[in-house]
Amino acid sequence: MLIRAVTQIKQGEWYHLRGSVEIETSELILRADEVDYNEKTGYAEARGNAHFQQLVSGEELWADKVEYSLKEQTGKFYRVRGKSLPKPAKNERPGTLVSTSPFLFEGDWAERLKNRYILYRGFITTCRLPKPWWVFKGPKFDIIPGDRAIGRNSVFRVRNAPVFFLPVAYKSLEEAPRRSGFLLPSIGNSSRWGKILGIGYYWAPDRSYDVAYRFQWFSQRGFAHHGEVRGKPTQNSDFNAIFYGVDDKGLKLENGDRIPQGGWQMTFNGKAELPKGFSGRAEINYLSSFTFRQAFTQTFTEAAYSEVHSVGFVAKHWSTYTLNAVVERAENYQSTEEGDKIVIRKLPSFEFLSRDRKLTDRVIPLWWSLESSAALVRRNQKLYQTRQFVERLDLAPRVMTALRWKDFHLIPYFGARGTQYGSSRVGVDVRGEGVLRASADVGAELLFPSLARVFAAPRWLGDKVKHVIEPRAGFRYVTGIDNFQNIILFDEQDVLSNTKEIEYSLTQRLLVKRGTAVGEAWSWQLLQKRYFDPAFGGALVEGQRNVLQTQLGITAYAFLDGARRYSPVVSSMMITPVPNFGIEWRVDYDPARRRVVNSAILGNFRRDNLFLSIGHYQVRSSPVLSPNANQMMSMVGWGRPNMRGLSAAFLSNYDFRFNRMQFATWQATYNSDCCGLSIQYRRFNFGTRQENQFRVAFAIANIGTFGTLRLQERLF
Repeated sequence: MLIRAVTQIKQGEWYHLRGSVEIETSELILRADEVDYNEKTGYAEARGNAHFQQLVSGEELWADKVEYSLKEQTGKFYRVRGKSLPKPAKNERPGTLVSTSPFLFEGDWAERLKNRYILYRGFITTCRLPKPWWVFKGPKFDIIPGDRAIGRNSVFRVRNAPVFFLPVAYKSLEEAPRRSGFLLPSIGNSSRWGKILGIGYYWAPDRSYDVAYRFQWFSQRGFAHHGEVRGKPTQNSDFNAIFYGVDDKGLKLENGDRIPQGGWQMTFNGKAELPKGFSGRAEINYLSSFTFRQAFTQTFTEAAYSEVHSVGFVAKHWSTYTLNAVVERAENYQSTEEGDKIVIRKLPSFEFLSRDRKLTDRVIPLWWSLESSAALVRRNQKLYQTRQFVERLDLAPRVMTALRWKDFHLIPYFGARGTQYGSSRVGVDVRGEGVLRASADVGAELLFPSLARVFAAPRWLGDKVKHVIEPRAGFRYVTGIDNFQNIILFDEQDVLSNTKEIEYSLTQRLLVKRGTAVGEAWSWQLLQKRYFDPAFGGALVEGQRNVLQTQLGITAYAFLDGARRYSPVVSSMMITPVPNFGIEWRVDYDPARRRVVNSAILGNFRRDNLFLSIGHYQVRSSPVLSPNANQMMSMVGWGRPNMRGLSAAFLSNYDFRFNRMQFATWQATYNSDCCGLSIQYRRFNFGTRQENQFRVAFAIANIGTFGTLRLQERLF
């Protein structure tokens, strides 16, 4: 132990130290204007600007007077204030407000009992003093630095205004905290749901599992329940299950009647590494009704999405082979009418695949690949339904080679596919007689030499520019399918049809060199197919929407409603002249209709804290193929997550056909050194839902957030 002071007077066991006193041990440092110290008992009484520093746990305290036992590591601090530095958190969740500010506390007095501090008539905060944004103020706090803080009968205050009272408040100070307890309450307002109040509980029984449940009350609709279970049963497995349901009183109409829109949805995600090199994945989604999703979802994207998809599989990969066991279920809602949906199920499907594997390279190189599957499938919809289990066996081997002359590359291939179905279709009738689909697939892809030239680049673009032109062409001939109309459609495997076609494309690129880095500043691809069999072997039905495999490889938009010899010309352009600016523009020009039938353009710009995103989507196809659409999405804002000061953003989706703002969100966030306040206004106007929502979230750095504005719904 070291003792320093301007004057030191020893009387028996007592040291009377005066002037810039400092007592230092291996565990602490005690400083003050004057100290009386007993070397036998280890008792020290410090007065005047007393400063206590714990070297092991790192906390510091300042007080008018300190009574402390160096041997027992206990003491009392009068008119005390202190701080405890936070531990750096690992794997902090994106979007969570974090701060390096210390944990601060003040009180009338405090006592230290070994590694604990009991603070009386004081407050705790992580904000800068003397005017903190928020405090927990109460008669008693129990603090263990680096472990936890407990307040009893405390009041949470923002700018000295009381917000809520907590009989018991618990805050973990650990690096990776997991403690059971009540979640911060939530508040909000909706024009359709009314006032929103919520409270929740988090339970962590051990390090491997936790459960969270949140209860919400909608004054106009009823009660909502949100539960989440997470677990990590083993080192190589984990899962997450979420349940959300609403016990709905119904949407109140002007005449007083109510339309029930309640229901529930469930999501499960899990993965595991299994013995013998197998791995398992599962994503399970269930929705009780599409009406429930549209009425109670929190996002426009989810409300407009009409599909519910679940899949689980066990797989093993070795060499070039893959073995899969898959169960899958897909629901596609056609409208909000009860039962108006298409349900397709695979229960189960076994797949054995092999990617290209070299056979020989003696004369010419040869590779072979294989796709095979055995499945029990089912389709159910209003028009018809199959048997519970329809057998489908599929085998598709393929052989290919690669030839080169000069800079020309030719890649020919030959394949065959046989598929046996346990049932067949005649019109809208499903019969029990099986059907065999057999086909041969011959094709080749020709890669022409690339043309390139290097230019001096403008100063703003870079040092050098390289212009590259890449032409390609391909031929495909599929034959043998004369029973397409008898095939029940379950997935993309069943839309294979006869075709004789060539595909040709031209791609241009501008590569920019900046110093030693090379990037693509611009690219433009033009792509089209020429069909020599306009009826696709009888698979095409005039006057209705046809989905065939040949169109899936060129564009996502349907264009087959009649016989045709040319596909639309697909133009895809990417512009990224500088890292913080980019434009993507995709256009489908249909020569049969002599107009652009589909267009999608998206531009993004960001500079420092300013960001802008604009997208326009337009469909002008035949009503038989898809309904017309003309919508614009825009987002503009200033700020970043965790940025100190004011951030603001606006997001909208406007429909020009109906002259309606379908969805709009405005959010303003102000972050101080220790907390953040977010206010968000949202407007829904689509289908049967016209609603205004007002949501608020108050985030406390390193502690948590309360309010109805969830993390995944924020613009920051």
